Amino acid sequence: MEYNKLVAVTGLSGLFELISSKTDGAIVKSLEDGTTKFAATRRHQFSHIESIEIYTTGDNVNLAEVLKVMEGSSEPLPDVKNDKAVRAYFQKVYPSMDFERVYTSDMKKMVKWLDIIKKNNIEIELPKEEVEEKAEVKAEVKVEAEVEGKVEVEEEKKVPAKKTAVKKTAPKKTTKE
Repeated sequence: MEYNKLVAVTGLSGLFELISSKTDGAIVKSLEDGTTKFAATRRHQFSHIESIEIYTTGDNVNLAEVLKVMEGSSEPLPDVKNDKAVRAYFQKVYPSMDFERVYTSDMKKMVKWLDIIKKNNIEIELPKEEVEEKAEVKAEVKVEAEVEGKVEVEEEKKVPAKKTAVKKTAPKKTTKE
């Protein structure tokens, strides 16, 4: 099972694997009990797990980053029934989270979701966009280093502009008076 196929469905607890989508809904498989069901779009909304972001005191971060930090932490996961323990856990594990905008119920979901992901042996993956951005930054740094080291960088080839066809029109008819 892949991380990018995981979805959260409003009105249903837990995480689901997206099996198939249709115009009027989707077929999803629960990761908790393994049941497969049809969820209609008129009643439910779907959120791909990899597209969810978390508010922080700086820029928003992807949920995968928070889950990776939680997974790598030595702190044990808190009991989701204890609001204070959940909040204290995130203040230790991810102190840059914006605790005024991230509700305790959202923190509880993150704890439950990480537990489900661990039980199903799913590897948490950062979205491809972020991985590509990091690769671009590394490439820019390399180019800057080459320029500073007086290694000449090949100029971009200039591509001639596309020629556009000019529409020919017939001369206007003049009327005789």
